[in-house]
Amino acid sequence: MEFYIIICILFVALTTVSSEDDGQVIFVKELSSKPAQKLSRYGWFGSARLQKFHIPEDAAIARWQFTVTKGHSFHGFCGEHNVTIYIRWGAPPVVNPVGLVFPNDTEWSPAHSLHLPVTSQATATFNLSDPSPGDWYVVAHLPRDDGRIEQKGFPSCSYYFQPQLSIRRAVDTPILQQTSGLPQAAAPDRPARLKLFVPEFVSSLSVSVTDCASQTDPGEGACPLVLRLGSASALKAGLVTVNCSTNGCSATLLAPPWHTWLRVVVESVRDNHTVTFNVTSKYTVSCKPESVGLSPDIIRTHGNNSHGNSTLAANGTAIAQVDAPSKLSAAGTLSPACVWNIPVLAEELDVLSVRFSPASGPNVSVARSNPTMLSYPLHTLTSGGTLNLQLTLNTINTTLGNSSSVIACLSPWAPVLSLNSSQPCQTALFLGYGLHVNTSFPKAVIRLPFPQAATWYLSLQLTCNSSECGNVSVVSVVPEVSVSACVEDCGTYGECRLLRSNTYLYSACVCKAGWSGWGCTDDSAALSYGRQVTATLLLTLSNLLFLPAILVAARRCYVTEASVYLFTMFFSTFYHACDQPGVAVMCIMDYDTLQFCDFLGSVCSIWVTILCMARVRDTLKYTLFVLGALLIAMSMQLDRRGLWNMLGPVLCAVLAMVIAWVYRGVRRRHCYPPSWQRWVLYLVPGLLCTLVGVCVYIFAETEDNYLYTHSLWHVLVACSVVFLLPPRERSREAWGWSRGWAGSWSPRVCGYTLCNSSKEELYTVS
Repeated sequence: MEFYIIICILFVALTTVSSEDDGQVIFVKELSSKPAQKLSRYGWFGSARLQKFHIPEDAAIARWQFTVTKGHSFHGFCGEHNVTIYIRWGAPPVVNPVGLVFPNDTEWSPAHSLHLPVTSQATATFNLSDPSPGDWYVVAHLPRDDGRIEQKGFPSCSYYFQPQLSIRRAVDTPILQQTSGLPQAAAPDRPARLKLFVPEFVSSLSVSVTDCASQTDPGEGACPLVLRLGSASALKAGLVTVNCSTNGCSATLLAPPWHTWLRVVVESVRDNHTVTFNVTSKYTVSCKPESVGLSPDIIRTHGNNSHGNSTLAANGTAIAQVDAPSKLSAAGTLSPACVWNIPVLAEELDVLSVRFSPASGPNVSVARSNPTMLSYPLHTLTSGGTLNLQLTLNTINTTLGNSSSVIACLSPWAPVLSLNSSQPCQTALFLGYGLHVNTSFPKAVIRLPFPQAATWYLSLQLTCNSSECGNVSVVSVVPEVSVSACVEDCGTYGECRLLRSNTYLYSACVCKAGWSGWGCTDDSAALSYGRQVTATLLLTLSNLLFLPAILVAARRCYVTEASVYLFTMFFSTFYHACDQPGVAVMCIMDYDTLQFCDFLGSVCSIWVTILCMARVRDTLKYTLFVLGALLIAMSMQLDRRGLWNMLGPVLCAVLAMVIAWVYRGVRRRHCYPPSWQRWVLYLVPGLLCTLVGVCVYIFAETEDNYLYTHSLWHVLVACSVVFLLPPRERSREAWGWSRGWAGSWSPRVCGYTLCNSSKEELYTVS
């Protein structure tokens, strides 16, 4: 019994405390962090590091902390580097750090950026009040790529980027209703926070602050308040701010965002002053489409929809169909409804590939008196692609004057329903993208890389003078809207690649042959066709220098080694013929297969050459050949560009050669090979060719001189093989080719076997 009495007392006490806190918004803290990622120099968007954060509803303050740390694998001096960080809401930021050219008809706006100088470690913070709820994207990269090719596994200057997000979220934000006012109080350190819901088809919204009274100075007649509507979305837009006067203040939004919560913040601008006031809201719905009722309809589609999922993206109306005679008067004008709402069919064709089409057919009617509206919902999964709009005027049976045109406005979150040539294409909080078509220019195109994840609205209306329009009050246009991975599939000199950051997918163009830009359309540094052909010929024909090595190996009866050199020459030639960035390309088989065989042959050539120099017995040598080839093939499959894939076999082969040479030297009590001519005329030049080739391959290769330096690498490696191959063994000299192919054969006379001398040969100059 006493236990229940204590529980009741605690309940009454907690109820009393909570009643005392009524009207005060409670804030909670939430943290999120992303793993550190290694930064790269900017060459294309794929070299930047992308991270996605989610900010919940009613977040009051968002604070990002960016930490850049130098890697511990390299202890040399790296100097100071500037790390560039971009932040954007709703979609990844479109970055252009080097001022490249964008494709035609491509619209983009720069995101907010920060520059963080780093020597060993640096930290920067970015604070944002009243952030928009949803997904925020952070991109970071090092300065522009200098073109130097870094070999994987060698120590270099590396930097790691780790972002963290801390937010303050209100858990009990009051809801502002339209019917009555809501009394509130605001202080400099504790502003009043409210939210209201904006339904669809709202044309205007107004929020008013009245009955201001200062609790600190009741006799003061001023109203030291600031009214803010909206959220910080684009860091420069998305907010409307009004300073209140003695009689209060009011803010009106024309075309507010539909079907979303709108934030209302009222704060006191005078120190140590708490102001009480009433806040009211009112919205107007001036234009709605006609209702279609609840009777089921058959969705009429056009085209082949069998390759993707189809979804009706908007509520259709009967007036959406051009051939509905009941909705057109005898003069061809619209029914009294003030907007045509066209149902849209969304077809998901592939990853980052969505096609939108009007459900009633490709042609859409556009009137002079009332606007036509189509809606296109873009989800988070499609924000990593490109939104494409192509508007075509149907000029058949349509006569318009020179100044007559169809005006279109593509805007997110809310449509622009009052269209004319003098009014900009923008809503209350967001900018739109305008375009127009007429008889002189019947087609207009616009492309938006990384569109914001929201519902986009396309508004259309016919504008013309009465004398020019004549009896024409309705025209037909064909809006083609789609989401693609890249802009025009990156053109001829680019490749569209699908990228991933955790679970988020996005795409970007990687350019070749010197072309650059967002869609690989910038030809300011493009390679000419002659230079492309020169690069292909140099990189392929330089492999023919392996022919002397093949002939020398075959003449000295090293048939296995000659086969490996032939394999390397063949696949290196056709790999570089397929690996060219331009149009002078020839691929005899899959690129991945050619690359694997080229890398495998290169390492195996080094492996068999060094083992051949060791002069071990044939059984052991061929066993090591096969075992090494198998292990090298396995390592190439794991990581083809790894440092130890080449360094490991080289060290093992060199170790075996040194052991064999030391053994022979100790056994014979003199240096091995014993001939100074062998050292001066063969081994030293071969080692010099190898050393120069390795230095060129590791330290001198850049993207600009790749065709010269890598061709020189082919020549030096082939020459080193000619110098380093040992002379023919005595046992092979006796039988030549027949012994090389037939194996060990000894003649038998009268039942006795004639034995050959197997005395070891001393590295003499032949």
